[in-house]
Amino acid sequence: MRFTPLSIKKQEFNKAIRGYDKEDVHAFLEKLADELEEIQRENEEMKKQLDVANSQLSEFRRIEKNLQETLLKAQESSAKAIESTKKQTTLMIKEAEIKSSQLIEKAKEQADDVRNSIIKLREERDFIIAKLRAIVSTQSQLLEMKIERADKEKMPEKKIEHQTKVDINIDEIVNKLL
Repeated sequence: MRFTPLSIKKQEFNKAIRGYDKEDVHAFLEKLADELEEIQRENEEMKKQLDVANSQLSEFRRIEKNLQETLLKAQESSAKAIESTKKQTTLMIKEAEIKSSQLIEKAKEQADDVRNSIIKLREERDFIIAKLRAIVSTQSQLLEMKIERADKEKMPEKKIEHQTKVDINIDEIVNKLL
């Protein structure tokens, strides 16, 4: 039987000659003491559990605080890493643009060199062709002169006119040489 403040107040003892029955009072007090002892023991146990729970709670709060600080540091570190990566990417892009500009400029210079070489080669070719024409023309004239002399020497007495001019196509000869 559990004691409540109301049951203690309403407890009645049997009457004896000189007052309450001592054994009833002692038995009641014994039960009351046992109940009170049980309550105190439970109270102490509850206090211990509360202390353990409070210490766990403070440990959990400390862990939570550490986790929050770690999370904040990780977020800051992540933000810094992202910013650093963005800066590195921008720098790499700029370097790539500079290198590509340099390569383009170098390619333009090489193209100009090739163009200039082609122009020089064309000029040299034209010069060589002109020289060849001059040589062929000179040789053609020399040949015509030799033919005329040879004709004059063979037929000095005959006054027959016949064609001593040799038809030489200089362009055709130059094209065959090239």
